[in-house]
Amino acid sequence: MTKPASPFLPMEYSDEVAAAKARGAPIVALESTIITHGMPYPGNLNMARSVEAIIRDQGAVPATIAVIHGVLHIGLDDAKLEELAKTEGAMKVSRADLAFAIAERRTGATTVAATMIAAARAGIRVFATGGIGGVHRGAELTFDISADLEELARTAVIVVCAGAKAILDIPKTLEVLETRGVPVVTYDSDVFPAFWSRDSGLKSPLMLNSPAAIANFQSMREQLGVDGGMLIANPVPAESEIPREEMEIYIARAIDNAERDDVTGKAVTPYLLDNLFHLTEGRSLETNIALVENNARLAGEIAVALTAK
Repeated sequence: MTKPASPFLPMEYSDEVAAAKARGAPIVALESTIITHGMPYPGNLNMARSVEAIIRDQGAVPATIAVIHGVLHIGLDDAKLEELAKTEGAMKVSRADLAFAIAERRTGATTVAATMIAAARAGIRVFATGGIGGVHRGAELTFDISADLEELARTAVIVVCAGAKAILDIPKTLEVLETRGVPVVTYDSDVFPAFWSRDSGLKSPLMLNSPAAIANFQSMREQLGVDGGMLIANPVPAESEIPREEMEIYIARAIDNAERDDVTGKAVTPYLLDNLFHLTEGRSLETNIALVENNARLAGEIAVALTAK
């Protein structure tokens, strides 16, 4: 493990990531909430290892990001990856509490927003995740809108996902992204995906069909001095999807359960995902793993294309 990147900020690079930075190799950031809050051990560890291996297969280096005992880690060796996978009670950190977790020497898993902040701080331009947060259903009453959207507007990282999580209000999420000037590009499709499903029923704002084209688009944004990130929506493979019409039935039931149990705030998403796991008899988790792996593959290809420019 390398020494902290700054005498003030306790941030460490794994040996693999430090070596990649030194030689200018492509790097892909990975969040850690999917490890601590997405599935139980050892399935979470197996998934994390698989995703990292896929990125390496594309010629890039994975950098799983997490706060462990107050140190911001950019890349985890296998021992630390396993330690995190076994951790119970880790904080789920976003922009508001990333610095808090570091200052208080806590262990925290990074959300999309926090991972983007850390990736940008480390000079990593591409980030692979499952799905972004967004505008929650009923947000006109609750004002429940994910910090992920604001981060996409301000932080210059390409985020590869399978669209917004289908438990959200996807039309409103796209409206907020448009208002904030965030490019939304669907990979090789003119339809915006809905996480577990390839088709949200909404036309994609933009479409590109190669990693090289995405890298060229980002290069033009940089030449223009355009701030903020870019969202790449990568539809889940057809053989792994759960059709939207079927998924909406399960989502409606899960939301009813959350309202019955008075679940609010950060607890909503993990509650709904757990409900959906049981309602779909495990299919939602299988699809989740498939889409994360698919996103890691594309992110690796984009990172390689960016490095080649």
